Parts: sequence; structure tokens; C-alpha cells
Amino acid sequence: MARSTKNETKETPFEEILEKLEGVVARLEEGDLPLEQSLAVFEEGIRLSRLGAERLDDAERRVDLLLAEEDGVKTVPLPEVQKD
Repeated sequence: MARSTKNETKETPFEEILEKLEGVVARLEEGDLPLEQSLAVFEEGIRLSRLGAERLDDAERRVDLLLAEEDGVKTVPLPEVQKD
């Protein structure tokens, strides 16, 4: 299981972020961490989740831009995800 570190940047591959996030979920699901450590791991998971979401948003913008540059191609924005 991959351990998370706070070294992820914009250059970190999305797949690596996802793998680390899956490791965080696995650690939390084991249920044997003390409360304070569980909170720290949870915070790391939130950070990784936000970073992954940013990476996906960046990819979506790049796709929209590429489609907009094509002659005769009209971009249609993807539906927004509703946040609770």
C-alpha cells in the first residue's frame, strides 16, 4: 500500500495521486488507527482529493481549448457536478 506524502505537485501524475488516495482510503477502512492519526490521514486524503480534482479540471479545460481551436468545432461544456 502506497503511503502518502505532501510532495505532490502539478507535475505529479494523476495516476500516482489516485494510487496514494486509494492507499489513504485503505488505511482508514482498516479502522485500527488512533483518532489523531486517523484525522491526519483523513486530512491527507482530502488534500489528495482536491489535487486530483484540480488535475481533472485542468484536463477538461485543455480538451475544451483543443476542441475550440478546431475549425467548425463548437465546444459544449461538460455539466457541472453539484456540490452538497
